[in-house]
Amino acid sequence: MWLRQRPPVQSGDAVCPAMPAQIGRGIHVCSSLLQHSIANRLLLPAAGTSLANLPLVLQPFTCLRSFSAESRTTNHLRDFAIIAHVDHGKTTLMDRLLSRTGNTLAGDRVMDSNALEKERGITISSKYTSFVYKGHTINAVDTPGHADFGGEVERILGMVDGALLLVDANEGPLSQTKFVLEKALKRGLKPVVVLNKVDRPSVTEQQCNEVQSNLFDLFAHLGATDDQLDFTTLYASAREGWASKELCVGQAPENPSMDPLLDAILEHVPPPPGSPDGQFSMLVTMTERDSFLGRVATGRIASGQVKVGDKIKVLRHNGSAGADSKVTKIFKRSGVGKVELDSASAGDVVSIAGAASAGIADTIGDAELVSPLSPGPIEPPTLSMIFGPNDSPLAGREGSHLTGSKIGERLNAEAETSVSLRVLPVDGGGESFEVQARGELQLGLLIENMRREGFELSVSPPVVVYRTIDGEKMEPLEEVMCELEDEFSGPVIDALSLRRGEMTEMKPIEVAGKQRLTFIAPSRGLIGFRSLFATLTRGSGMLHRAFQTYGHYKGPLDKVRKGVLISMAGGKTTTHALGLLEPRGTLFTGIQQEVYNGMIIGECSRDGEMEVNPVREKKLTNVRNTGSEEKVSLSPPRLFTLEDAIGRHCRRTLCIPL
Repeated sequence: MWLRQRPPVQSGDAVCPAMPAQIGRGIHVCSSLLQHSIANRLLLPAAGTSLANLPLVLQPFTCLRSFSAESRTTNHLRDFAIIAHVDHGKTTLMDRLLSRTGNTLAGDRVMDSNALEKERGITISSKYTSFVYKGHTINAVDTPGHADFGGEVERILGMVDGALLLVDANEGPLSQTKFVLEKALKRGLKPVVVLNKVDRPSVTEQQCNEVQSNLFDLFAHLGATDDQLDFTTLYASAREGWASKELCVGQAPENPSMDPLLDAILEHVPPPPGSPDGQFSMLVTMTERDSFLGRVATGRIASGQVKVGDKIKVLRHNGSAGADSKVTKIFKRSGVGKVELDSASAGDVVSIAGAASAGIADTIGDAELVSPLSPGPIEPPTLSMIFGPNDSPLAGREGSHLTGSKIGERLNAEAETSVSLRVLPVDGGGESFEVQARGELQLGLLIENMRREGFELSVSPPVVVYRTIDGEKMEPLEEVMCELEDEFSGPVIDALSLRRGEMTEMKPIEVAGKQRLTFIAPSRGLIGFRSLFATLTRGSGMLHRAFQTYGHYKGPLDKVRKGVLISMAGGKTTTHALGLLEPRGTLFTGIQQEVYNGMIIGECSRDGEMEVNPVREKKLTNVRNTGSEEKVSLSPPRLFTLEDAIGRHCRRTLCIPL
């Protein structure tokens, strides 16, 4: 390696890729960043070194240009999303792509920035970033894999032109794989299939061929066109950081890297449509709030250009027009950081500050823009709960936000950033609000976030959102896929049958002694079923759910919930009282814990509600008897998650104070 004097910079010359201005052509880089990037000396490779094998930061900088007349097209841009079932490796794959393109990562799963995402190991909200590869700016979007956050996938498919369909080579396509693939095909995208985790010892060539055959059948079943059926397949190990066009069983390919996957993105993902010479318009797909800049709207520019200081207006998705405003800042995510821009043009994904009234699915455009952009269809919510102030005797002891107005402000702020969440006032409910969402997990995470922020509230049991079509009552139906051992299949089938589930498929899987069951069941029957499934399979089974459609009402459920033990007195629990109550069911509370009248303290072995006295004390007398000194041994109380409390132990006439 040696140093060479850099020649004078001319108009349209490259910007050093190692500087923050490495955001690709078609974007006007801030003058301060441009001046900072003009260094007197550059570190260049020795003569004879192959440039293609160098890290990105040492590759020739002639592929990166500031905004000029040569780049008034979108050919240098690629916008794609990674879609998959939960835990198939999307976020890990994104880490490897960022590392390959010269970004330094502080840890694993850098795209999961939310505290709950890191704790639970799942992606909750869609996030985007960009990187440069072979002279192209690639905008990549990481999406959630859980069915409850399917709205996050639906809202971002409108700002990409391609997708990587990531499939676990061991498990094959699962329920959420079908959901996200169907949305991508309806948008006209042609996914690139990536079979992940092929480095595992259990993966064989026959198994991979079977997964590809199942994927082809799934494409055809979902109505894919002939062009979409001709999909490209790659094999990868996101954990090891390589991808290959050919399957290497039991070993990594020669010169393992992510280059084959990046090359496939450049080849099979088309450039974004739109012209930089048109009228500026951008569909908002994400919003966030900055303490200094206010609301920041993120989306892909459909046409035209925008500069800091331009006058803009907001057109709402319902057709009404918002107030005129001015662009104050333009940002772009690059790698793991942000880059401030002077301007941006068609095809790029940027964040704009200044449009204070812009929300998700709204359009930001020139002051002369007349019609908004179409946001595309979004599946409706399927569950609803009532949120209100905590009015239990223990209220006000932990939280700082106690009033209904504070709770309403927080819920409305959440609805502005989540396309699948709706907040409606309750008629005659005073300070109560109806919150509609996709599932128990989405509602549970919202409640958990509010608790951490200091809110105290009470919530009702979840109920499904019914529809009336042609005078008939319709309810949401979900596809349920269970992977379990053969000995547990009978109890699981019985439990789902009581919940009006219908089995559509039963087949053995590659692991000896296990099978996969597929059901179509109403959403109301699946409320609280996950914890019961874990009990029935002794923690060894896997359960996957995904919304399918609305169907005819299937009738009442058959005794799917156990009774509860309800305290009839207030105070602190005693060992004597709990010892007498333990044979009646499973207790949720321990010794010397404060309870109040009407509080659920356990699960009853019988149906219905049983009122008990958990604070009863043993009376002292002067008379000795043989049982007076007996030792009372209590089992540990059952600890359950918020989702379990919502689904299994909450009744219509009761609520959960939090």
